[in-house]
Amino acid sequence: MDVVPAAAAPFALFATQAAPPAPPRALAGTPPAPPRRAGPLRPEALHPALWLGHQLGRHAEAPHASGFALLDAQLPGGGWPRRVLSELLLPHPGVGEVRLLAPCLAATQRSGRLVMLFDPPAALSASALAELGFDVEQLLIINTRTRVIPGSDSLWALEQALKSGHVGAVLAWLPPRLRAERLRRLQIAAQAHDGPAFVLREMSAAQRPTAAPLRLALRANGADVLAVRVLKRRGPPLEAPLQLELPPVLCEAALQRASLGAAQPAEARPTPLRMATFVNLAAAG
Repeated sequence: MDVVPAAAAPFALFATQAAPPAPPRALAGTPPAPPRRAGPLRPEALHPALWLGHQLGRHAEAPHASGFALLDAQLPGGGWPRRVLSELLLPHPGVGEVRLLAPCLAATQRSGRLVMLFDPPAALSASALAELGFDVEQLLIINTRTRVIPGSDSLWALEQALKSGHVGAVLAWLPPRLRAERLRRLQIAAQAHDGPAFVLREMSAAQRPTAAPLRLALRANGADVLAVRVLKRRGPPLEAPLQLELPPVLCEAALQRASLGAAQPAEARPTPLRMATFVNLAAAG
């Protein structure tokens, strides 16, 4: 066995250990290297309007809860969006659309903001709306179709209400076969509306594109059950419709009043809500 002299041992030990390489010297004027990212950047971190295909979209502002947990779980952001149109398609009026929207609209009233209803297709029952939580004295109902002036636009009042920024929530029954560019104008106007904006249309509109980011199709599935199919949303498609249990049309007390209504004198019977008639004076001139 070879024996290393004691005098050479420190030198031999030093020779067996490799010195760490010196870091490269940066040239003058070279910008520092960017910091390394810990992981992939999420799209929503860049902008709230971005999302992956398998995700539900998000909103920059907090949405309004629908009052139905099953529906909120499928709406982007977890509720009815602000500053956009929410389009609801109906086979005919009265399938449960007012009961579906009542929790959101009534909550808007309780927050001290105005709720406007445009062109309902029939007289509204004040007692039924009160049962759903509405303050009927504070509802503003506009009828733009009773006195249509040739060349005027019946949707002008709705567009101005959306642009004003002073309305809490809007619910409008749109005329049938509405042109795509007219709906696009309403969608642009809704960008200034800090609240939910609902437009109701005929079911056949599902065959045509829409500027509304959210489109739902509603069908009655029983006296107090509403089938809601998501046709368009910011997120993946939803194959099966949602089955939502609606509040009863009339509570027990209202049913008793209705059964006694025929025997009551005319002045004691509940009267429907009266509508304000809108006339575009600018178009009239």
